[in-house]
Amino acid sequence: MPTTGEKPGAGVYTCTKCGQTVVLDDDTDTLPPCPRCNNTEFS
Repeated sequence: MPTTGEKPGAGVYTCTKCGQTVVLDDDTDTLPPCPRCNNTEFS
């Protein structure tokens, strides 16, 4: 389960709390906190 601060690679990540998606365009991008609820865990 990817969490905020990790670099899980390019892709679409879904917040485990509210379902908001975060898109990372590059393998070097760092996963931010959820922009909607500030949760730190994604699937």
